[in-house]
Amino acid sequence: MKFHHEDTKNTKEPRRKAFLSFAFLRVLVSWWWNSPFLNRFRAIARKEFIHVLRDPRALGVSIALPLVLLLIFGYALTLDVDRVPLVVWDQSVTPQSRELEARFQHSRYFSLVRQARGYGEVEEALDRREAMLALVIPQDFGRRVGADRNTQVQVLADGSDANSATLAMGYAEAIVRTYSQEILVARVRRQTGREPVPALELRPRAWFNTEMESKRYIVPGLIAVIMMLITALLTSLTVAREWETGTMEQLISTPIRGPELILGKLVPYFVVGMVDMLLSVLAGRFLFDVPLIGSLWLLFGVSAIYLVGALALGVLISSLAKSQLLASQLAFTMTFLPAFLLSGFMFEISNMPRALQLVTYLVPARYFVAFLRGLYLKGAGLAIFWPECLLLTLFAMAMLALAVLTFKKRLA
Repeated sequence: MKFHHEDTKNTKEPRRKAFLSFAFLRVLVSWWWNSPFLNRFRAIARKEFIHVLRDPRALGVSIALPLVLLLIFGYALTLDVDRVPLVVWDQSVTPQSRELEARFQHSRYFSLVRQARGYGEVEEALDRREAMLALVIPQDFGRRVGADRNTQVQVLADGSDANSATLAMGYAEAIVRTYSQEILVARVRRQTGREPVPALELRPRAWFNTEMESKRYIVPGLIAVIMMLITALLTSLTVAREWETGTMEQLISTPIRGPELILGKLVPYFVVGMVDMLLSVLAGRFLFDVPLIGSLWLLFGVSAIYLVGALALGVLISSLAKSQLLASQLAFTMTFLPAFLLSGFMFEISNMPRALQLVTYLVPARYFVAFLRGLYLKGAGLAIFWPECLLLTLFAMAMLALAVLTFKKRLA
């Protein structure tokens, strides 16, 4: 009986401690939930939610606009150069020249739009932009190929678009080189009766984006650019609207403090931003067929940090501008243009001048674009992109601090 009594006593002791800990935690949570800070914060957040819900058109635009931008840019922006319009002037008109022409015509990279009968028609096609590339086959092409003699073909390109012209000429060079190698192999086989063994064989293999589709590279970066623009525009009008409608004086006369006002105004737009993020991810998956290889939880966790920084930047702009028109113009200039041009979304940062490369370190979209592309294409996580996530966190904290300090100055 003694041992049984001691066992019961030892069992009750941990239960009593757990009960006391739970009761203390409950009291602490209740005190925090009913604290003046949280009450004022909830009041501001409720006011902003009511304002958002009372304007269904603005709410619809804030949700639909990211999808519209994603659809427009997603389908309009492409780095692929396919179906290049081609004009051919075949002066030889032999089986050998028709075989070369067929190589171009049956390639997915070229589309034959015209058969020319002289340099005048070739020049006209390039001037009118009917064709980007012209293939000129000399008159003695078939005779020289049949006699196992070297010959040349001419490729003319419209260099107005230097990038597309470079890619198109590379495709043309690859087709001509392949045809030339087949002719050389047939020649060696006739002379020696054996297949030639190449000294070097290239076996290329693309990782992460095996189909080499540019949309899988563009869509993740596009999500980062659009989210930066939309969230900053949403909050860039909040404080400025209070000044223009005359309600800021009423807020100043209340006990509300800067952090409570800033955080309360951010909450409803943060919810809208996360809904926009979810819709963008779904659109990327089901409309553009861009699968997410990495963690979905990590995607939305880092996206939340990114959105907080962008929303706080919008509030900071709104506090400084005091005018909705000026605030919206500043938000567009300070978010969309740097995110589009200096984040590495469209242009490689390493190809920029050194001075601009240093400026890109101040653009938060640079880190989010790199994170999204790594998560979407490679499935990489925090082990690889922890520096980008850390910098995004520092950016969000800095923007929140600046927004609070700026609003305190306005109160004074």
